[in-house]
Amino acid sequence: MDVERGDYAAYDENNDNIAEHEALLSSPKPELSGQVPSATKRTNLLLQRNFSLIHLVSAFAVGLFGCFIAQYAFCGSLCFGGKQSSSASAYHVGDAVALADPTAGSTEVQPFPPPSPTNAFPSMFPTDVGYPGGTPTGAEPGLIATAPEYPTHTGAPQLVKPTSLGKTKKDKGKKKDKEWDLFKHWGNLSPWYSNERGAFGLDSDPETPDTCRVTGLHFLHRHGARYPTAWATFGGPADLARRLHDVADKWTAKGDLKFMNSWTYKLGEELLTPFGRKQLFDLGLSLRLKYGFLLNNFTETNTIPVFRTESQDRMLHSALNFAIGFFGYPFEGQYQQSITIEADDFNNTLAPYDTCHNARELPIADRGTWYVKKWANIYLNDTRARLQSQIDGYDLTIEDVFTMQQMCAYETVAIGYSKFCELFTQTEWEGFDYSLDLSFWYNSAFGSPVGRVQGAGWVQELLARLERKPMEPQDHRFSTNSTLNDNPVTFPVNQSLYVDATHEVVILNILTALNLSTLATNGPLPYDHIPENQSFKVSQLAPFGANVQFQLLLPSLSGEQIRIIINDEPIPLTTIRGCPDQKDGMCPVETFVKTQKELLDKTSWEWDCFGDYEDIVGVGPQWETVTGDAPRRKDA
Repeated sequence: MDVERGDYAAYDENNDNIAEHEALLSSPKPELSGQVPSATKRTNLLLQRNFSLIHLVSAFAVGLFGCFIAQYAFCGSLCFGGKQSSSASAYHVGDAVALADPTAGSTEVQPFPPPSPTNAFPSMFPTDVGYPGGTPTGAEPGLIATAPEYPTHTGAPQLVKPTSLGKTKKDKGKKKDKEWDLFKHWGNLSPWYSNERGAFGLDSDPETPDTCRVTGLHFLHRHGARYPTAWATFGGPADLARRLHDVADKWTAKGDLKFMNSWTYKLGEELLTPFGRKQLFDLGLSLRLKYGFLLNNFTETNTIPVFRTESQDRMLHSALNFAIGFFGYPFEGQYQQSITIEADDFNNTLAPYDTCHNARELPIADRGTWYVKKWANIYLNDTRARLQSQIDGYDLTIEDVFTMQQMCAYETVAIGYSKFCELFTQTEWEGFDYSLDLSFWYNSAFGSPVGRVQGAGWVQELLARLERKPMEPQDHRFSTNSTLNDNPVTFPVNQSLYVDATHEVVILNILTALNLSTLATNGPLPYDHIPENQSFKVSQLAPFGANVQFQLLLPSLSGEQIRIIINDEPIPLTTIRGCPDQKDGMCPVETFVKTQKELLDKTSWEWDCFGDYEDIVGVGPQWETVTGDAPRRKDA
């Protein structure tokens, strides 16, 4: 089933102005667009006019005068050396004051670069002046096959952890666990790190097994660390900042919360943070070191790779920072970046929720929040009372305290350090980590009725690539885009290296669709305690910069094998019918493909995404799944 909106514009190699941009965009229907000229046509119409010198000089003078008047009207004498008017809009948080609109998010805005820098003369600073010196290339690296051991990723050496955590009477006398790492207890907000050997029950490492050689790699990764999203069903740092602002003249903090008297909210919305950009640069660099030799296949076939991402700002710039790490700058001519549209009603396997109705509709889309609220009222009950004693004039809620934990994670990955981290004990951080496991289990993974169906489209694409066969018309029954997937240029199936960028929810959708139920052995997850030996942990599966390697191997005595490596740790594939209990997690590609096709045949996009089963599912434990499947149809 294809639910695409509009037809994609045809590529026109003779029109350089629109070819690259509009070939990927949906052409608006005339009856919907009102026959409004496109941006390109409007620009061309303007450029066709002729202006005399006197017209240009006059326009410049009028514009300069207009800018002066507008600037004076906007900020008064303050901009010209005067004092700030008492009516100037200020956003107060505690005793802090910053010129900003509280409805816009951050209370302290420091935009860079300036919109019109006076010293910007690009023509005087060319990026290529010739005289490059010698440029002979060397052999491509292949660390995955040549090094005696696999390099581990420790997370975030650029970020600063708190020197101490919160303490309660229960914590007095307890020895600090030196191995315990705060950064690994933020769920999806954790910086990605290499999972420990055996994290998923397999006693193996990600390096190439003996007697095998790597023949290909399908690499799936999440975007880097970002600012908070613009919405939150529970918590949300910007919402807490606004609540504090609304009564800023009534409250005063003391003790551990004293810093809040001069604290300002410094976070933006949804964009990559500087640390997030570095995460993806490092990820690209590490992949080149491990698998650079796979590029030799492209040279032999006279082709270049096609990598994929989505149109959201953080997705696009994650992909570009990855490319700079992998290819170096400039990367033009070394690969092609496919940018799929992420917006309502556009089919996209990397953002399947845009066409899966039930993934966005209540109560199905809000199941995780119900569990998080229940759990937060348990693990943060005493915490709220402790912190309330340190703030006068403001009644803290459980949601406020939960959001302070979010603030710690977001501020750390945005500005390098957060004072909020010191407020909570190790036990409270473990509770926070579990709250995010609950959220994603019930919203996106094995506990969600739309967990499997949303990952099915990408699995279809994986199978096409594994079989090296173009997708067939009948394959477009999930979230695949027939316009792009049926084009051998935009969706090649003969590459030795594929790189797809997506979101954490989609990574969890895909792991669910693949039937990796080793991760679901503790499900359904309870909301009143943390289960022992918990197998589903979002910080291990889908943190910022998370990555999944689908590694293709050719053993010396058998056919092509596949194994799946999640954040540097292989996972057993024995839950996929026919895959053997193999020590390194390998499964014959032929067996893997056959079983995945059977699973897809049992999955219905129409029912799972559009079926009327809200009353059955509801919220809470009235209905449960551990496979990511919707309730069965009554007529099935």
